[in-house]
Amino acid sequence: MQERLWDIISAVRAQAPLVHNITNYVVMNNTANALLAAGASPVMAHAHPEVQDMVSIASALVINIGTLDEYWVESMGLATQQAHALQKPWVLDPVGAGATPYRNQVLEELLTYKPTVIRGNASEIMALVKTSSKTKGVDSTHQSQEALTAGQELSAATGAVVCISGATDLIIHQNQYHSLSNGHPLMAKVTGMGCTASALTGACCAVQPEDPFTATLAAMALMGVTGEVAAEQANGPGTLQLHFLDGLHQLSKEAFLKRVKLGESS
Repeated sequence: MQERLWDIISAVRAQAPLVHNITNYVVMNNTANALLAAGASPVMAHAHPEVQDMVSIASALVINIGTLDEYWVESMGLATQQAHALQKPWVLDPVGAGATPYRNQVLEELLTYKPTVIRGNASEIMALVKTSSKTKGVDSTHQSQEALTAGQELSAATGAVVCISGATDLIIHQNQYHSLSNGHPLMAKVTGMGCTASALTGACCAVQPEDPFTATLAAMALMGVTGEVAAEQANGPGTLQLHFLDGLHQLSKEAFLKRVKLGESS
């Protein structure tokens, strides 16, 4: 399995897929740079007259609802409708799910266009399935293991791969799941790391559209291993960002295979 994950990461570097992002103001620069460092080609486009055309030429779409407004919500609807019609992979990052009725309403509408992957923290995933959950802003108040049942329910209801980020990442599709235990606590001190994980998931799905489960696993493994390497060199959150981007660009197969920690599966 580890070799298969590296093959997907290598395919991103070789193919440089175009990944269309409608994301939030806070993380645009972070996610664009991460995609470039990993070998993909990012585009951030939300203008109504062009958004469907952009989806048509992209290899994958990533929707992140972090900073909602009415114009962008319509852009997201147009983009996801087009991705669904063209059967292109698209990733939903339900930032802050459960925080406000408006945010929940937007998510309900987006889910009708059948995301390929839903990636969020435990609280967000639990909120999506209307499980009793408490969301503190965009930070999780639950651990990923607590959301396993909710993730399985959400995957069954939507058909999507569900990725729950945390100290242990869980990647779920229907009755199968895999866990990953890479990463470092310092990553939680840098804004947008989860959003970056969603963008990288889009890139991996772009080169492996027929197997989004393994593509998502590859993206999260890349994220976690790179974060570990970066944390060993960093003096704090600021330098972690620098080393993280360098790591995405420089990570070798040898280092990846040595470090990746696949856990329990079913």
